[in-house]
Amino acid sequence: MQAPGGPKEDTSGGFKYGGWTEPYGDEVYGKVVQKELQQPADYLLGRKTFEIWEGYWPEHADFWPGINDGMKYVMSKTRKKSDWKNSVFIKSLADIKKLKKSTGADIQVWGSSKLIQLLLKNDLVDELKLKIHPLTLGTGKKLFDNGAIPASFTLIESTLTTTGVIIASYKRAGKVKTGTVGA
Repeated sequence: MQAPGGPKEDTSGGFKYGGWTEPYGDEVYGKVVQKELQQPADYLLGRKTFEIWEGYWPEHADFWPGINDGMKYVMSKTRKKSDWKNSVFIKSLADIKKLKKSTGADIQVWGSSKLIQLLLKNDLVDELKLKIHPLTLGTGKKLFDNGAIPASFTLIESTLTTTGVIIASYKRAGKVKTGTVGA
């Protein structure tokens, strides 16, 4: 999930495949992304993702109309403020739980691999919106890593692009159910 947008987006850990999503863009993919960007939302971001966004999105709101107006809750132990409007810094899992219980716009997480892993580990994910590309990178940041609680999800929508990308939305469906195959 690291550096989907460009070669210089996030080279941490020596990652050299930045921009890996570009060859898979098509009209179908573009329409799905534009629909996602039109949804009113607030955002929960890790510090590294926030710092990448903070230097880009304030000047590119024509592409993502709501990004500057949505609240950006940033999980950080080191940052305390930003000049980017509607940015609030939080420090703990307790802050995230309080935010999840609040009313208002949906809260979306984009990027932020360590933050997503923390949410999955603490059963704080209501929905997953995945873009599954037909490639393996071998290295880089992972969406699913050790520590996610066992959980089941139900597919609520899916789209297949002409380049083979599967775009799927899953809602949380409770505990994992098991059984015997063929019984």
